Amino acid sequence: MRREPGRIGTFALAFGATRLAYAGLRQRPPGNSDGWERTNFAGRKVALQAGPAAAFGSAVAVLPGAPAAALAVAAGAVCGRYDDLRGDHRRGFRAHLTALREGEATSGAVKLLGIGAASLVAGALLKERPVDKLLAGVVIAGSTHLVNLVDVRPGRAGLTVLALGAPGLLRGSLAAAPMGAAAAVLGDDLAERAMLGDAGAHALGAAVGAAIAVGNGRAGLAAHAAGLVAAAVWGERATGSGV
Repeated sequence: MRREPGRIGTFALAFGATRLAYAGLRQRPPGNSDGWERTNFAGRKVALQAGPAAAFGSAVAVLPGAPAAALAVAAGAVCGRYDDLRGDHRRGFRAHLTALREGEATSGAVKLLGIGAASLVAGALLKERPVDKLLAGVVIAGSTHLVNLVDVRPGRAGLTVLALGAPGLLRGSLAAAPMGAAAAVLGDDLAERAMLGDAGAHALGAAVGAAIAVGNGRAGLAAHAAGLVAAAVWGERATGSGV
């Protein structure tokens, strides 16, 4: 029987894998080098390699304990990276869904549909009963969105992941994966040398959501789902009002 790593082992695995991937991507960024730079809120040039590196570290660390969680992390990273490269000025679900109804598949619509579908599949694989499967999917998708929603200033997404993941350590080791990955790049994020971007924020959020789904029963899932839906509604209103 395969033995899964404990909390410290999972954290260390995520941290180490993220640092290795980050160093490799910084040394030899694949593709166009312009695709790995972004101007932050203060007008400074920052590197985007931290996001895919954190996604890789999270996926590697969750894989032994919950392969379905790795699926959600990968979907968050891929859809987020697409938005990092192809995103435009439109913000909020309503704007992207309106464009989709008019026949335009925006990067936001790709994220909404891709991450939503992957979250539901991951939730279905992580839980046994139909209601729990649905709630788990909502929690994973909601957490994915929440971490990206707060990623508006240096370090906020990483610190949010650490705060959301800490209670989950009482229920198992899975929450240590996104925490280790976030911690590995938090210093550069806070120093404005790097940023997670959508790829990293969505991947880390998916990993946190999967940890919540694994560690909670129906009542806990329902409470988390309600809170995350409320946060998404608030985020949509704040985006629409320019906040």
